[in-house]
Amino acid sequence: MKAVTGVSKEEFEFLVAVFGETYNQVQEERYQERLKKNPKARKPGGGSKGKLDTSEKKLFFFLNYAKTYPTFDVLGFHFDLARTKACDNVHKLAPIVARTFENLGVKPKRKITNPVEFTEIFGDAEELIVDVTERKYFRNKDYKEQKKNFSGKKNS
Repeated sequence: MKAVTGVSKEEFEFLVAVFGETYNQVQEERYQERLKKNPKARKPGGGSKGKLDTSEKKLFFFLNYAKTYPTFDVLGFHFDLARTKACDNVHKLAPIVARTFENLGVKPKRKITNPVEFTEIFGDAEELIVDVTERKYFRNKDYKEQKKNFSGKKNS
């Protein structure tokens, strides 16, 4: 479980309960917004259910995406969804998962702009682990410009 979602089975079960509540709150908020524009708007839960029909499936789907970061083609294949539906679900669930972690008080800080803010967030922490995403670096096609950034030697 931890290898494909980043959380243990016990942590997942705890998260599902909070995620389910948050999901229902967001659905109700969206419904209230739609009602303002259209008094005949369909209530949450109406219509077809889709492949991700439970909170468990939705959370597992998103945590798997966040942990393994596959393409939408691969994600769709694993969850029997079209690529576009996989993309739609990721974009729909991302703010709900973020709000779930916010409700639990564990949402990570994305940007720290100065040392004072760093101290406010981390206090007297003795160890800090930063998780980052590796990005591809494109080499300049011009040899002289490329040489400025790359020596040609392997760095071990």
